[in-house]
Amino acid sequence: MKLAMIGFGQAGGKIVDRFLGYDERTGSKIVRAAIAVNSAKADLMGLEKIPQENRVLIGQARVKGHGVGADNELGAEIAEEDIDEIQNAIDQIPTHEVDAFLIVAGMGGGTGSGGAPVLAKHLKRIYTIPVYGLGVLPGTDEGGIYTLNAARSFQTFVREVDNLMVFDNDSWRSAGESVEGGYDQINEEIVRRFGILFGAGEVGEGQDVAESVVDSSEIINTLSGGGVSTVGYASEEVDLNTGGGLLSRFTNNGGGGIDDELDAANTTNRITSLVRKAALGRLTLPCEIEGAERALLVLAGPSEYLNRKGIERGRKWLEEETGSMEVRGGDFPREVPEVSAAILLAGVTNVPRIKRLQQVAIEAQDNIEEIQAESQENLESLVDDGEDELEPLF
Repeated sequence: MKLAMIGFGQAGGKIVDRFLGYDERTGSKIVRAAIAVNSAKADLMGLEKIPQENRVLIGQARVKGHGVGADNELGAEIAEEDIDEIQNAIDQIPTHEVDAFLIVAGMGGGTGSGGAPVLAKHLKRIYTIPVYGLGVLPGTDEGGIYTLNAARSFQTFVREVDNLMVFDNDSWRSAGESVEGGYDQINEEIVRRFGILFGAGEVGEGQDVAESVVDSSEIINTLSGGGVSTVGYASEEVDLNTGGGLLSRFTNNGGGGIDDELDAANTTNRITSLVRKAALGRLTLPCEIEGAERALLVLAGPSEYLNRKGIERGRKWLEEETGSMEVRGGDFPREVPEVSAAILLAGVTNVPRIKRLQQVAIEAQDNIEEIQAESQENLESLVDDGEDELEPLF
């Protein structure tokens, strides 16, 4: 799948930067064009892979390149005001070569959470290709203002995109790790999962062609219908150098003997087990998978370790677990020393984290309003504290 990726805000820019690094390492050619948009000059300067000419600084008249200070209403306003600046960069993208736009943003800050929905609305008005969002939720320990930002941004962003894929930091931060180390690890997890999904179907010269190809139309059909999506992932190492060892059990060497039949049965079971681990393990957004409207399964790895029957059985199991009749699946041959399963669950609705986020945000909003009212009263009592009121200067 060929994507035009737009990183909005600090988190969004860093993730798109990381996707470009993934493309370089794996040759997956997912990112057809990459743009970073920010109101903070320092954040744009910190990027490594996104070309300088594709880094767009917005809001200079209002915030002088210093960011919006977690004020996502201001973030939305400056995105509206400077939408032509962003469009000038998008005009350089050969959109006839692109399958979809992907707007990536952290939803807790100011620039990304405010500006990403504004850009999504703008792109949908102009282009016919899908506009997807990848939103990153802040951890609950990051503070009330970030939770409030995320809740307001979420309910706006999800309405403006064709589908909103969500990654929840709360589920992925480890205790005791540094902030920078934690976010580096999180960004790597995001890129690994979405890299397998979006990279499926891309075949280079001399590479194996999948038995059951997953191409961009499969992904677009799975994401159609809007709503919220989450991604599951699991992998196991394999040995590319020897016929035996750790996961020779995955493979079926052919030959028709009893050993080969046992190998094939074992391979099928191992793949089914990997699919279950991906679906029932840590999702990018934790949720109950039952009731997901659509799903897509991608099994990636060396072709000799992939088994059609295992993929089909994994797909059937997903149908039963989700209750969906729209479960697509296929393989993605890759010469890497691991077999991995990536599962896209689209149209999920049973998401306790989102419900909790909305509740905490409403409480935070009420608290902010109370504090502001109390602050005004306290100021008045401080200034007018005395029996005889002073005359003001003007």
